[in-house]
Amino acid sequence: MTSQQIRQQFLDYFKEKGHLIVPSAPIVLKDDPTLMFSNSGMTQFKDYFLGYKEPKAPRIADTQKCLRVSGKHNDLDDVGRDTYHHTMFEMLGNWSFGDYFKKEAIGFAWELLTEVYKIPKENLYVTIFEGDASENLGRDQDAYDFWKMHIDESRIINGNKKDNFWEMGESGPCGPCSEIHVDLRTEEEKALVPGIQLINNDHPQVVEIWNNVFMEFNRKADGSLEKLPAQHVDTGMGFERLCMALQGKKSNYDTDVFTPLIAKVEELSDKKYTGILEDEKDIAIRVVVDHIRAVAFAIADGQLPANGGAGYVIRRILRRAISYSYRFLGMKEPFLFELVAVLRKEMGEFFPELKKQEKLVTEVIREEENSFLKTIEHGLKRIDLIISETISRNEKTLPGAEVFELYDTYGFPADLSRIIAEEKGLTVDEKGFDEEMKKQKQRSKKSSAQKVYDWVVLEEKQESFVGYDQTETETYITRYRKIENKDGEFYQIVLAKSPFYPEGGGQVGDKGTLIPSYTEGFDISNPSLTDVKDCGELIEVLETKKENNLIVSLIKDLPKDAGAVFYAKVNASDRKNTQANHSVTHLLHEALREVLGTHVEQKGSFVGPDYLRFDFSHFAKMSEEEVQFVEARVNAKIKENIALNEFREIPIAEAMEKGAMALFGEKYGDKVRMIQFGTSRELCGGTHVKNTGEIGHFKIQNESSTAAGIRRIEAISGDKSAEYFQNLEKQIREITAMLKSKDLAKTVEKLLAENSELKSEIESFKKEKAKGETANWKNDFVEAGDKKLLVKKVSLDTGSVKDIVFQLKKEVENSVIIIISDADGKPMITVGVSQDLEGKYNAGTIVKYLAKEIQGGGGGNPGFATAGGKNMDGLEHAYLKALEV
Repeated sequence: MTSQQIRQQFLDYFKEKGHLIVPSAPIVLKDDPTLMFSNSGMTQFKDYFLGYKEPKAPRIADTQKCLRVSGKHNDLDDVGRDTYHHTMFEMLGNWSFGDYFKKEAIGFAWELLTEVYKIPKENLYVTIFEGDASENLGRDQDAYDFWKMHIDESRIINGNKKDNFWEMGESGPCGPCSEIHVDLRTEEEKALVPGIQLINNDHPQVVEIWNNVFMEFNRKADGSLEKLPAQHVDTGMGFERLCMALQGKKSNYDTDVFTPLIAKVEELSDKKYTGILEDEKDIAIRVVVDHIRAVAFAIADGQLPANGGAGYVIRRILRRAISYSYRFLGMKEPFLFELVAVLRKEMGEFFPELKKQEKLVTEVIREEENSFLKTIEHGLKRIDLIISETISRNEKTLPGAEVFELYDTYGFPADLSRIIAEEKGLTVDEKGFDEEMKKQKQRSKKSSAQKVYDWVVLEEKQESFVGYDQTETETYITRYRKIENKDGEFYQIVLAKSPFYPEGGGQVGDKGTLIPSYTEGFDISNPSLTDVKDCGELIEVLETKKENNLIVSLIKDLPKDAGAVFYAKVNASDRKNTQANHSVTHLLHEALREVLGTHVEQKGSFVGPDYLRFDFSHFAKMSEEEVQFVEARVNAKIKENIALNEFREIPIAEAMEKGAMALFGEKYGDKVRMIQFGTSRELCGGTHVKNTGEIGHFKIQNESSTAAGIRRIEAISGDKSAEYFQNLEKQIREITAMLKSKDLAKTVEKLLAENSELKSEIESFKKEKAKGETANWKNDFVEAGDKKLLVKKVSLDTGSVKDIVFQLKKEVENSVIIIISDADGKPMITVGVSQDLEGKYNAGTIVKYLAKEIQGGGGGNPGFATAGGKNMDGLEHAYLKALEV
C-alpha cells in the first residue's frame, strides 16, 4: 500500500463515519501569539475547544502539516539520529466537538487499525492514564473498560501523567489520553523481550502511532483544573510511522514517503544510503530529506527564511541540512533546491501549495544555499585565524567564546569548528562554549518572558468588533487579566463592543482611549462635547491584538471600577493614515500584476500609520521605468475616487467566483470578507477608506530584495506623502538660496566637475607626500630579534598609510610595519609583514591582538591587515604594545 493510499484510506474511513474532511491549515501560524507553527493536529481547532468559535461540524477529520522545532515540542536534535523523529510530519486526526467521546473514539481507532489496515492485533498495545494524586485525578477507568472490549487486558498498560495526560500548554484544554503502540520486531526478537517492556522506552521498532486525547479539563493559569462544559476528542496518528508499520519497514526513512527524496540525494551526491543508524553519511541524508520537507512547506505557506522569529527557525533548519551535506556528503555547491521538484511530485496532489509555489520555493532555497555556503567559506578563514592564534600562544584549546561567536554571529556550525580543531590536534573549550550558549538563552528568555494570570470574567458574553463602522462607542469590560513582562505590570481587557482593530493581516492594531462614565464632567450621552485631555481618569489603550478569537486591548492600569460603562475612542489620526496605507496596498498589488505579470503574488506586508511595506513574488529588480509605471497606475486609481464595495460574511466560494484573490499561507473560514475597489478584489479583514480619493497620493520610496524571488516596496501615502513633498519643496528652496541659482541641475553639475578636479589634485598631493614619508621612515626601523620593526603614530588617511606600508614591505627585507593612525578622529591600526617573514609573523594575528586596545576588530592576510575601532584613548596602549611585538 502506497503512502498516498494510506492517507486516502484514513480520510475515507472517517468520512464514512460522518466526519467532515477539512484541508490542512498552514504550517505557519500568523495570528496566534502562543505558537509560531502548527505543532499538532489540534492547533487549527483551538478556538473550538476553548469555546470561542462554533465548529463547522461536530465531527471532523484531516491530515495536518506539523512542525516541531521550537518551544515545548522540539524534535530537531533527534532528527537524523534515529528512524522516527522528524521536524515536519503529517498528523492524521479525527475530532469530536461535544459529540462522541471515549467509547466511540476507541472503537474507531481499533476498527481502522485492525479491520481496515489489517495490523495484526497481537502487535498492538494501548496505554491509559493511571491517575495522579497531586492533581486529585483517578485512573481513567472508562478508557480501560472500553479497551477491554477490543484487546486483552494484559496489553492495556497504565501510564503516568507525563505520557498519558495531554496538555496544550501551560494553560488551556487538557485531559487524559490513550496511546496505541505497535511492535514491528521479528518473532525472534519478540520471544527474547516482550513488547510490553519496551513501551515508551524509545525502541525504534516499538513505537507509538496514535494518541487519543479525551479533552475534559481546562488548565487555569494558577495550575488548577476545572471541568470543561463539553467533552471533546482530539486524536493524532503519525502518518510517517503508520506508513512504516503498514509497509513492513524498520524505519520511516525506508517508506515511500522518503525513498524518492533519498534516491535523488544519492544521485546528486554520488553517495549510497545504507540505512545504518550511526553512519554519519546516512545521518546526513536523513537530515537532508527531512529538513527539505519542513523548509519547502514553510516557504510555500508564506514564511521566508529570516534573521528573527519564525523565519529564523526556518533558516536554522535549512542551514542544518546544508551543514550536514557539506561535512558528510561533500556537497560544496547548492543542490537542496533540486529536491523540491521531487517533493512536489510526491505530495503536490494532497498539498496543492507545493505545486503553486514550486518556483518560488526552489529559488529561495537555492539563494539560501549560496549565501550559507559563502558563510561557511568565510568561517573557515576565521577558524584558521583562531587556530593560528591558539598555536602561537602554545595552547591546545580553542577559546569557547570565540567558537560561539562564529556560531552565533556568523552562523558557522559549531560541529564544523570542532572537526577542524581535531584535524589540527586541538580541542574546543566546551565549558566556555556552553557558558556563552547559556548566556544567550538567558538573554532570549528574559526578553520574551511573560507571566499571564487567569481571566477575571465579569460577564459571559459574545464580544463583537464594531470598528468597521465606528471608531468610538459606548461599551464595558467583559473580562480582564494581569500580565507581567520585562516592561512591568499591565492589564489585558476584552470589551463587549470594541472599535479597536486587532493586529492582523499585516495591519497594526489600533491605539486609543477609554473614558469611564463616572469621570467628573464627562457626559457619556454627549461624548463629543468633552475634551478628552481634560478627563480625570483617561485610560490609554496601548495596543490591540487578537487571541483565541478575542479582541484583547492592553492598558497600563486597571480602572477603579472595572464594571463601569466606558466610552472607547480609537486614535482617529492613526486609523485614518493606517487604513489609507492598507487600501493602497490593494491598489499596489493590482498595479504590480498589471505591470510585471500575473505571477506577482503578495508574500507579506506591514501597514501602519507612517508607512507601508509590501513583499511580492518577482524574480528581477524592478527597473526605474517599472517603478514609475506602478506608481502612476496607483495614483490614477486614487484620482478616480473609486468607492469601496465591501462584502461581509459572504461564502468563500462566492467571493472566489467574483474574482477575489486569496493568499497562500492564509487560513480562511467558510465565510469571508471581500474588499473591492473597482477591479481590485481581495479577501481581507483590515480597515479601509470609503473611497480611494481619501488616500490622497501614493509615493514609492524604495524597491529592494528580501530573499530570492521576493521583492519589497516601501511606500507612503496620505498625510505622510503630503509631508514628503512639503519637505522636498523646502529643501529645494533652501538649496536654491544656498547656491544662488534657479537652475539647480546645471549648478550641481558644475560643482561636481570642480569637486572631481580638486579630488584628483589632492590624491596626487597625497601620493607625493607618501613617497616622501616612505623615504623618511626607512631610516626609522629598529632591529628587534629576527626582524626589523617600524612602529609609527600618524594622522595620515587610510589610503596613504596603505601605500606607504606596501612600498616599505617591498623595499625593506625582514620587516614588520605597524602604523597607529587617528585620521578624521577615528582610531586605525595597519600592519604589514614583508613576504620573507610571512611564515613567522601574521599581520592578521598582530592586528587583532592590538585592536583590543581600541575596542575594534578587523582582519586581512598574513602580509597585510587593518583594524578600526571606537576607543581613541586606546591608541597609546596599542602603540606601547606594538613596540613589544
